[in-house]
Amino acid sequence: MKKNALAIAFALLAVAMWSTVATAFKLSLHEMSVLQLLTGASVFSLGVLFITLLIRGEFKHAVQTLPSSFKSILILALLNPVLYYIVLFEAYDLLPAQVAQSLNYTWAITLTLLSVPLLGHKLTRTDFLAIILGYIGVVFIAFSGKSIAGELSFWGVFLALFSTIIWASYWLLNARNKAPPITKLFQSFLLATPILLFILIISGDFSTHLSLKQLAGMAYVGVFEMGLAFICWQMAMHYTTKVSQVSTLIFLSPFISLFIINKFLGEPLNIFTFIGLGLIVTGILFQQYADSKAR
Repeated sequence: MKKNALAIAFALLAVAMWSTVATAFKLSLHEMSVLQLLTGASVFSLGVLFITLLIRGEFKHAVQTLPSSFKSILILALLNPVLYYIVLFEAYDLLPAQVAQSLNYTWAITLTLLSVPLLGHKLTRTDFLAIILGYIGVVFIAFSGKSIAGELSFWGVFLALFSTIIWASYWLLNARNKAPPITKLFQSFLLATPILLFILIISGDFSTHLSLKQLAGMAYVGVFEMGLAFICWQMAMHYTTKVSQVSTLIFLSPFISLFIINKFLGEPLNIFTFIGLGLIVTGILFQQYADSKAR
């Protein structure tokens, strides 16, 4: 019972942090470019992961095992954080925060679709139901975006949906590497950070004169979205005796986030966003329930 209570506490901490990141992305992108935010956030995230591994006594092992899996970790690093966050931040830059966030939650449905050609999985009736509900939800969210912004950026919608393909691909490849999750993430950021710094320099966006707001944005996104939230979620998965009980808590995050977006960004709460997000989450929950029954 104590372990389950601890698992729920860690899960709720992760949910609380993830609920704020859509607002943090949008506020930060008002102050700096996509590459500046991502590179700075990656530095802070790398620091958090480094300290975590030191505390857990796993840093030496993470460094020693990197050469043997360098190629696979490099591919993972190029997918996440490099490509994934560049595409996602660009989507946030072009869309209302509630639209970009809601579209990003279709990644679980994208994962189902990609598992067919990449893993040879067959789609079940529940999978089809989840896909249909999810993409009907996308249509509602598109109506929401048009209502909020006046004119919806279809390039932004494409980027938000494309980010789900990158994220799903990352997790399919990530599952093949049997190293501990925090170790893998540290190794990915260790390789990705200098790559991002190089891209930032050649793009002409590099600057040593950062305002307090810019540093705060980088720190918040790096520490919470890319670092502590992931660590708390892994701790929740470690302590729980019932994964389904904890995993469903993640779906509190997008709905809580809508109210935070409304409060701090001033975006009106649109009924189409709630309907669309509700359809996406319902489809994923149906899928999770069916998978648990099949086991």
